[in-house]
Amino acid sequence: MLPGHLLRRAEAVLAEARDRGLTIATAESCTGGLIIGCLTEIAGSSDVVDRGFVTYSNAAKIELLGVPAATLEAAGAVSEEVAIAMAEGALAHGNAGLAVAVTGVAGPGGGTAEKPVGLVHLATARAGAATAHRRMEYGDAGRDRVREETVVAALEMLRARIAEETA
Repeated sequence: MLPGHLLRRAEAVLAEARDRGLTIATAESCTGGLIIGCLTEIAGSSDVVDRGFVTYSNAAKIELLGVPAATLEAAGAVSEEVAIAMAEGALAHGNAGLAVAVTGVAGPGGGTAEKPVGLVHLATARAGAATAHRRMEYGDAGRDRVREETVVAALEMLRARIAEETA
């Protein structure tokens, strides 16, 4: 169902997480569940995947992940602050040791001068470690491309966090 290059990346994430004894949760907005879909497309993923939160609306971000309403109001849904709160919320509201979160403007509309189409904020949270953030600017490359590239970036961030040693 999903492109082979995404599935190969997902397989690598699962294998590396399995080797480290880590479980994974996702918190997705602009990708609408594509990251968790890639991970669960792989047979046997249930020993690594804890859960996926699809929190497209601000209300869902607040209710399911505990993102503070004040953060959403001050920074907006597409922001570093909200991506970090989403990742940390996925850890707090699940049973995973590692979480990835994404929020952005996939397009074709919805962009502004400050937050153009193609802007995506990603964050990874790992138990016992600082939360990491990455800002990606894909430009107005089309909705499908922005979402696919976001999945690639999220899987790469997960692999990097899995490789880290924690205290």
